[in-house]
Amino acid sequence: MRITDPGYIDSSELEMDITLRPRKFDEFIGQRKVVENLKVFVQAAIKRGEALDHVLFYGPPGLGKTTLAYILSHELGVNIKTTSGPIIERPADLAGIITNLNEGDILFIDEIHRLPRTVEEYLYSAMEDFRIDIVIDKGPSAQSIKLNLPPFTLIGATTRAGMITSPLLARFGISMRLDYYNFEEIKK
Repeated sequence: MRITDPGYIDSSELEMDITLRPRKFDEFIGQRKVVENLKVFVQAAIKRGEALDHVLFYGPPGLGKTTLAYILSHELGVNIKTTSGPIIERPADLAGIITNLNEGDILFIDEIHRLPRTVEEYLYSAMEDFRIDIVIDKGPSAQSIKLNLPPFTLIGATTRAGMITSPLLARFGISMRLDYYNFEEIKK
């Protein structure tokens, strides 16, 4: 068996992979201003006993957007569900994911700029009012059902912030750009 075979993962390698990803702010290298601000937002949400406001991370690939989402989950002591914009093809896909969230949980959508517009429309009321309307059946027998959602935090990540529509962008209370690492941070 070759070392580069994607089907084989040695258990020690799996443990190493898990331990390499930082779990706390103090373990995260770089993005100092972003981390400092996130610490304040997390402390405020915990003191208020509320879900963290919705967060958008944007910037070039490989700078820690996904890692920061997991760190927020750990620091807040909540669960995180991850998905990707292109995977959510229909509003029903989003409804299935979002209705399984518990209070305070995080929904992380990578490549959020690639969400279909019809799905994005459903996110608006979920983000603002913690409610979604689901249409059951078609034609004259169609019915709309309002589902209340527990307060949750949506974290979106994108490398193409300019492709996010204005209505979606306006619903993120926290928007943070991640920049390239300097030499010392890379060395560390």
